[in-house]
Amino acid sequence: MEVQIRMWNKDLPALISPWIPILLGLHMHFSWATTCPEECRCDRTFVYCNERSLTSVPLGLGEGYKTLYLHNNQINNAGFPLEMHNVASVETVYLYGNQLDEFPVNLPKNVRVLHLQENNIQTVSRAALAQLLRLEELYLDDNSISTVGVEEGAFREAISLKTIFLTKNHLSSIPIGLPEELRELRLDENRIALITEDAFENVTGLELLLLDGNLLTDEGITPGSLQTLANLKTLSMARNSLTVPPPNLPTEFLIKLNLQDNQMNEIPLTAFRGLHRLERLDISNNQLQSLTQGVFDGLHSLRQLTVRNNLWLCDCDIKWVILWLKSLPATLNVRGFMCQKPERVRGMVIRELTLELIQCPNSTGTVPQPTLLSSSTAESATQTAFTPARTQPTPSPPPLTLLLPTTGEDIEQRTNDPIGPRQESMRISFVVLNSSCIQVSWVSTFAVTAYKVTWVKLSPNLITGPMQESLVEGKLDGITLRNLEPKSTYRICVDPLDAFNNYHPGDDTICSEVTTKSASFHSGDNATGPEQATQQDPSSPFLLAGLIGGAVLVVLVVLLSIFCWHMHKKGRSDSSKWKYSRGRRKDDYCEAGTKKDNSILEMTETSFQIVSLNNEQLLKGDFHIQPIYTPNGGVGFRDSQRRNNSTAYCKNSVPESDTCHK
Repeated sequence: MEVQIRMWNKDLPALISPWIPILLGLHMHFSWATTCPEECRCDRTFVYCNERSLTSVPLGLGEGYKTLYLHNNQINNAGFPLEMHNVASVETVYLYGNQLDEFPVNLPKNVRVLHLQENNIQTVSRAALAQLLRLEELYLDDNSISTVGVEEGAFREAISLKTIFLTKNHLSSIPIGLPEELRELRLDENRIALITEDAFENVTGLELLLLDGNLLTDEGITPGSLQTLANLKTLSMARNSLTVPPPNLPTEFLIKLNLQDNQMNEIPLTAFRGLHRLERLDISNNQLQSLTQGVFDGLHSLRQLTVRNNLWLCDCDIKWVILWLKSLPATLNVRGFMCQKPERVRGMVIRELTLELIQCPNSTGTVPQPTLLSSSTAESATQTAFTPARTQPTPSPPPLTLLLPTTGEDIEQRTNDPIGPRQESMRISFVVLNSSCIQVSWVSTFAVTAYKVTWVKLSPNLITGPMQESLVEGKLDGITLRNLEPKSTYRICVDPLDAFNNYHPGDDTICSEVTTKSASFHSGDNATGPEQATQQDPSSPFLLAGLIGGAVLVVLVVLLSIFCWHMHKKGRSDSSKWKYSRGRRKDDYCEAGTKKDNSILEMTETSFQIVSLNNEQLLKGDFHIQPIYTPNGGVGFRDSQRRNNSTAYCKNSVPESDTCHK
């Protein structure tokens, strides 16, 4: 017996140890079920007390729950019991949409995420945040927090705080005393007009800073105030009043810089110096007219540049931008470079401009000029021969002149080559097919992977249509431009692409101005050459079809009129024969028999005949018909039957009072 007890004592721990976790789990389960507040609903680790018109936090919250939903109630600052601060398991609290007017106290001590949006919080105290040593994310959007309402160093009390959202408040400056571990700070849609030198003191770990929609000016940003943010990756200062980019930007890790919707009218050459890791830059919706050459040279990692809605002036100072854009790699996406001035190039994409469109009154070098040769073919065509440019510096070279044709048919253009005959490497022909089509053909002596054809409609002094473009494979030798407007001048450019689909502006670009024919071509015009041969207008088949259809319709109407006239005349002729038949009006007959009578008298010119209406056999009997002379001069007819069954009819001329007599 003693030996058996010793064995039990020895094996007792081994027997009990597997049941300990099970027993503890059951205990925790039943203990949680009994500590859920009466006003709420509990489900595993969640407590749902939201949208219950609560004015205070419900009592009886036990351990084990991690997420507490208290949003969209009427909880005020007096509704936080002390016992809630001792609940250690709660990590996330939702308190947005309540009636708080100051930062609440007695929140769960281990809370990590706190949502306090859409309240009326005006003050933030150090004592309240000192209770939340593990708080990491704090959301205070859409409140009434002002700079004087934040106690100095209040946020620094939450030593673990990494994210602060203060969007849509009443701050006029950066809160003093931010936590050192802060990684993300959102201060957009406030009234911040000043950033002091020590605003971000000791906040070296900040990676994202949003200052959009504030009142920042150039004078409001202290030089060097942003330079202390050594680890900053995203800086957004959109919708402010800056005229130049902020000075001394953090250069080490900055990846994204947003400066859109400001009042910037210039960008200094050194504004982006040192931003070797910058990938995204947005300077759209400003007042920029030009850029200093080389302003983007240090941005080796740039992947997206947005410059939309600026006042770009496409004069001689924009030439370097054209060359820079056409030399960019495919990995860099640039959006928004579009001319606003002068009017002759307004609306044109700067990258698509050719150097001869740019006006340079004091140019010091020659611009490659295309040489236009006359055509000797029988077609109405314009041929352009291209020769690689030679650099010959001259004091003031003559400007490029492309003569516009004077008529829609005579489109041959010529320019003299001031340099002399040179070896041609590419020849392009422009053939006007009709009023809406132009055939562009080319012959190249060097290998080309693809051709880029662009065209735009011109008026005598202005560009009046949008720029259009088309890519053509290198193995093809031409393209037909369709849907053009009649009697209109178009500027057509052809750009050969190399193996990397890059352009070489000025070197390989060939442009010419060609005028389409008028919509209606008259043979009586003064055509004096084979190049002015008659071209059928594409609308002439439709016109001919319309004329033929109209003629056929007129003939049909005439035939129908003749037929109707003939039938009408025939009807009048038949009515004069005293013929009564089925189909006549009811009033033409005067019926004297019963309704069951199945016969009717048919009267013809020479005889009378009784015809059955329903093809039944007529009653046998002899009939005698004699005229009846009425007092009014009418003639009636009377029949007399030797038997008793008879029927009499009379003409309408007999009055109703004088009925037919048997």
